[in-house]
Amino acid sequence: MAHAPELPGDRFPRSRSDASEHIALEIRRYLERRDLQPGDRIGTEQELAAEFGVSRPTLREALRLLASSHLIRVGRGRAGGIFVARTPGEGMGRNVSESIATMLATESISMKELLDARMFLEVPLAGLAAGNANQKTADELEAQIAVAEKHQPGTEPFNSADTRFHQILAEAAGNDLLLAFTGWILEVLQPRLVERIAEHVEGEDILKQHRDILRAVRRNQPAAAERAMHAHIEYLQGILQRVESPRAKR
Repeated sequence: MAHAPELPGDRFPRSRSDASEHIALEIRRYLERRDLQPGDRIGTEQELAAEFGVSRPTLREALRLLASSHLIRVGRGRAGGIFVARTPGEGMGRNVSESIATMLATESISMKELLDARMFLEVPLAGLAAGNANQKTADELEAQIAVAEKHQPGTEPFNSADTRFHQILAEAAGNDLLLAFTGWILEVLQPRLVERIAEHVEGEDILKQHRDILRAVRRNQPAAAERAMHAHIEYLQGILQRVESPRAKR
């Protein structure tokens, strides 16, 4: 784990004005440059204000901006200070998830639209994963299929294994930006989709689709992985369409 030095004195340029946005940007850049991880200590409010040459109220406003982006947390007490809460990529992903959750709650976006977006994101992601995958990736995917085989769709063990399967693929793709942008699929869409269609899903269908994706990943075949993921999401789209059709609601 990378740790920032306590009082380096030269980490940040002194602010030319009381610009909290500028300070927040410099701290973001510092987190990325040093590759700091959640839990790493950045310093105290007093130390940072002195380094930037600004008042503590200005520094607090910058910290508020960073906290609203889920990047930092403020610890109190003798061992307190400013700590990394999430990496910039994780913070961005959290903001995207919260925005999409709000859109769903206010019905400004539909489940169908989210599944359409998932098609455009996860299909190429599966191809990237297949191109980058090693034996460990394939074994981890196979382990999640084995867990799901013992349970029914809609149950917590099946849902967890399903979620982890897709998470492993996203991580294997090796693109941090795509990983951040697709976090909402697992955090927001997946739980609501399960609620809506779980009782209409055939477990064996899902397992077969996952095995097809696994086969392509194990063989490092991006095109085959994309086709298998496309078929998987198309299956979910078909079920959602049937569930939400006027006839099904009667």
